[in-house]
Amino acid sequence: MFPKKHNKIRQFLLITNGLIFFAEAMLGPIYALFIADVGGSIINAGIAGGVFALVAGTLTLFVGKASDYSGSRRLFVGVGYAVIGIGFALYTIVDSFAALLVVEAVIGAGQAIYAPPFSALYSQHLDFRHPARQWGVWEAMTYYTTALGSVVGAYIASRYGFDALFVLMSFLAFVSAATVLWKPSRANILMA
Repeated sequence: MFPKKHNKIRQFLLITNGLIFFAEAMLGPIYALFIADVGGSIINAGIAGGVFALVAGTLTLFVGKASDYSGSRRLFVGVGYAVIGIGFALYTIVDSFAALLVVEAVIGAGQAIYAPPFSALYSQHLDFRHPARQWGVWEAMTYYTTALGSVVGAYIASRYGFDALFVLMSFLAFVSAATVLWKPSRANILMA
């Protein structure tokens, strides 16, 4: 009933989104240590998280609507991943609380740019006989990448420092962006 290309598209989306979750998870558990490293406090960590969420939540409303009217949700996903990559790279120059807030706003914007169109694309390519199972696969992917990313990120930061971690996080986000924006034609991935 449903063509096999839908499975390939879901796999493609899971892999690219998995790289983003993996990159984000590498900083997650040690984020407060990074804030302390640049002279911030636990209150600063909370405020920075609030700025991220406020920017992401506000822009999500606009991006969701814009992506419905655009000709390419794939473009929104790729650009969102790239903006997140820029934000991760900007962590390397954070030297004040104000700079941290700017970086959090950039990453929040990237999240808002990619999340609604990603969800629409993933939903569009579900086998509607088993949507809960297929969303379950996505949820499991987020937990597995978070588990692995947490450990890998802590190891890299402890061994090589935060800058090395941020460069790797940025690289993974840009790989995801490039993969989405310049998808191989042989994969026959037709994402609108």
